[in-house]
Amino acid sequence: MLPKFILFLLITTSVFSQQEMSRFSLKEAVDFALQNNSLSKNAARDVEISKLQKWETTSTGLPQIKAGITYNNWLKQQISLIPAEFFGGSPGQFSEITFGTKQTMNGTVTISQKIFDGSYLVGLQAAKVYLEISENAKEKTEIELRKMVAYTYGNVLLAEENLKIVNSNISLLENNVRDLTKVYENGLVEQESVQQLQLTLASLKSNQSYVKRLKKIAYQMFNNTLGLDLDTAVELTNGLDQLIAMYTSLTPLESILEVENVVDYKIAFNDLKGKELLLKLEKSKALPRINAFLNGSYSGNNNQFDFLDSSQDWFGSSLFGVSMDIPIFSSLGRSASTKKARLNLEKSKSLLKETSEKIKLEIARAKSDYEFAVEDLDIKKEALELSGQIAQKNEVKFFEGLTTSFDLSQAQRQLYTAQQDYLQSMLNILIKRIDLEVLINPPLKN
Repeated sequence: MLPKFILFLLITTSVFSQQEMSRFSLKEAVDFALQNNSLSKNAARDVEISKLQKWETTSTGLPQIKAGITYNNWLKQQISLIPAEFFGGSPGQFSEITFGTKQTMNGTVTISQKIFDGSYLVGLQAAKVYLEISENAKEKTEIELRKMVAYTYGNVLLAEENLKIVNSNISLLENNVRDLTKVYENGLVEQESVQQLQLTLASLKSNQSYVKRLKKIAYQMFNNTLGLDLDTAVELTNGLDQLIAMYTSLTPLESILEVENVVDYKIAFNDLKGKELLLKLEKSKALPRINAFLNGSYSGNNNQFDFLDSSQDWFGSSLFGVSMDIPIFSSLGRSASTKKARLNLEKSKSLLKETSEKIKLEIARAKSDYEFAVEDLDIKKEALELSGQIAQKNEVKFFEGLTTSFDLSQAQRQLYTAQQDYLQSMLNILIKRIDLEVLINPPLKN
């Protein structure tokens, strides 16, 4: 009986753990995405690859040790011809003899070291720049991911608020239709008046179905951005009003603006450094290369495979040497490569200057868009209040018989449009502020 109870407990615990709701503030969602989104993970892996690449390049200039064992077995030994007169024979004749044993074995250890190689020195610098480029790419990915999280977070909140408003509008309109139907049944209004409100109600219910679908998609997009399964149950702890209040009360960002700290500038600057290194590399190809080596070996000779016997004689040898390769003439190939590298460097300098000006322009535009979004929110809020008052007055007038059902429907549709515009203007503040922040890349506020 006890094992069955334990099994039931484990299954129940598993089910409840699977249904546990994940809760996120905007900052928590960003932090979670940076740890779990596949794009962020791969960017981190690229940085690790760059670190390993840097060490791989560095290690080529450090001492290299290699060992080798060679075993030779002459299936048919080479014959050499020796003048026969050396052995008492007639002049002009040759004797056939073989040198050495049938089997040989050699063991060799070689230590090599670069003494000077201009391309290696440039390679060390290039490996460092490559690491910086990977780190810039990771930073760029994280910035874009922050933007994606904020967008999807805002879209979920917008869908939730939109559904609340639509549900509220449907509830109010259903009451109106119900009340007006009773009035119609008493013969006090025409059927067209009821049908007009029913038409508006049908449109709202269609919109309700559409908003529900958008809400589901918004949650799935949010989960996908965070690296969660699409249908994971999540709860957002920041409300749209809370985020808007936070993002409209933040201090201006231009006081902390330094173009050199913007990731796009860093990327362009590292591209410039890379082009400088390519120019150095082409120049270094005209310099000599100096390498040193130390070699030690033992060789054994035998007609049988007795190399593992203690009686086997081994003969040692060692060698130290230095080699120098001196480039002399390349048919102007190196000169052409150097000129090409210099032109690419000039292009990179122009790109860096252009990037700097482009960043300033993008920030100015993003700042203007954000300021307009803040101003537009006040305008949309005022329009919402006015349309609400108009709709309320038309409702009162309609039930008092002072206006038509068509005028009431028009006022209601005007209210619904104002509600949607107000919600969208709230989301625009969040989006435009995030657009501005990711350009400058300050820490995300909680």
